[in-house]
This record gives sequence, structure tokens and C-alpha cells, in this order.
Amino acid sequence: MNIPQDLKYTKEHEWVKIEGDIAIIGITDFAQGELGELVYVEVDTVGETIKRDEIFGTVEAVKTTSDLFMPVSGEVLEFNDELSESGGDNPGIINEDPYGSGWIIKVKPSDLSELKDLLSADAYAELVG
Repeated sequence: MNIPQDLKYTKEHEWVKIEGDIAIIGITDFAQGELGELVYVEVDTVGETIKRDEIFGTVEAVKTTSDLFMPVSGEVLEFNDELSESGGDNPGIINEDPYGSGWIIKVKPSDLSELKDLLSADAYAELVG
């Protein structure tokens, strides 16, 4: 299982990468493996400010749908066009590359101190055992 050291993680299996003043958010390799083949990703919160732990979208796999929770408060700037129905319509890219081209949203965080409450790679590895 792939758990990059340079990311922060939530107990709900989202990851966060900070690049400058932008947070890139996706779901972990563990999460995509548990969900199985992803068939749809919905994010209708672009332009909205979402608080930490609130739902920002959903992912749908062949057998289940799962909510996506915000790891840090902030404004949703962008939804990965590769995932959207009007764009690439390729949610399976999350299964193939969850930490790269399978990112889900980009956010302008409103409180970077919230990052300290997230899990390190080692702590997340312990969580998923």
C-alpha cells in the first residue's frame, strides 16, 4: 500500500498536499482499494467555502457510494476536470494514480493551523494497519 510521507491524512481516508497557498485533496490508495472500481465522482461545491469535516462531494464505486470530507477549511477552487462528466469523465484515474493525476479538488485553505490535526503518513499507516 502506497502512503507518501509528504502528505497529511484524515481518518476518513482523504489526503492533503500543500503547494504554495493551495491544498490539493484526494482519497488515499487504501480508500480506492477498499471502494473498488470508481465509476463517478461528484463535486458541486466549487466556489463554496467548506468547513473542515464537512462533506464536499461523493465518490461512487460499483457497489457503494462514499462521502468526501474536507480535511481543512477553505474555498473550493477547482474540481479535477479529468474526473468530471463534462471533462474527461474518467473517475478510474483515482484507482490508477490516487496521489497524482487522480487528485479531486484544489482548495484555498482559510486556516493552515488545521493541518496539525491531520495524521502523518506513519500515523495513517497505523490506522489502516
